[in-house]
Order: sequence, then C-alpha cells, then structure tokens
Amino acid sequence: MRVVIQRVSSASVTIDGQVHAQIEQGYMILLGVETEDTKEDADWLTDKIARLRVMGDENGLMNRDITEAGGAVLVVSQFTLHASYKKGNRPSFIRAARPEQAIPLYEYFNTQLSQKLGQPVATGVFGADMKVALVNDGPVTIVMDTKNRE
Repeated sequence: MRVVIQRVSSASVTIDGQVHAQIEQGYMILLGVETEDTKEDADWLTDKIARLRVMGDENGLMNRDITEAGGAVLVVSQFTLHASYKKGNRPSFIRAARPEQAIPLYEYFNTQLSQKLGQPVATGVFGADMKVALVNDGPVTIVMDTKNRE
C-alpha cells in the first residue's frame, strides 16, 4: 500500500460537477492498493498516519498530530500510485490491485483510520472520475509505502 499525504488548508473532491466531499485544515491522502497488500498493511499505515506529527504547534513547529490540531482527513483512491514506468513511455498499472481486492482494502483503511482518529474520514468514490482540489499547506508532502517502511 502506498500513500501520498499532503497537509492542506483545504481540499475537496468533485464528481460530475457536484462537490462530493471537502475538508478544511488537515490531510489530503491519496491511497494506492497493490496486489500483494493486506489488512496488516492498512493497519500499519493508519497507525503511522494517526500519529504523524506534521501539524503546526503554537510556535509553528511540526509537533502535533492531526487529532491534536483539530484537523480533518480526506482519502481518495489512486491506483496510479503503483505505475511502473521502467519500459517505454506508457505506464503499466499491473501491480495495482483489481477493484474486487482494492475496494474492500480501501474501505477497511478508511474505517480503521476513522476509528484511530475518533472522527469520520471524508472520501472520494472508488473508480469515479474525480476532480481533486487542494491547497497544500507548507508545502508538506509525505510518501509512505508498506513495502518500504522507512
């Protein structure tokens, strides 16, 4: 599982011209599910995200987690995070999980993250053509991959 976490001042997902979800201060998370991913991967990521200290404190230092900062989270599925670009110029997405595997893991990830944060998590719609807008705050962008746990 791979995520791109962006600290944002605001973020939204629009589908068919209608705003589906939006948040103010918090994290905009793009989530890619790979064929080898399991619930254990989702558990590890949601633990890390819930405790990630990149929100500013009273001195402007990145010392608070999302809950301490009173922030919100928006999660959007993003199979293209598993693009392979080794050969040629057209990326391959063969490592990205098929919907029958990815959807349950995407939903599990969102449920686990919501429980760990003690608040609902806003989401996009899996497989939909989404327009994502965000204002990156900092900018702060963190990439995490369960296959490369740094």
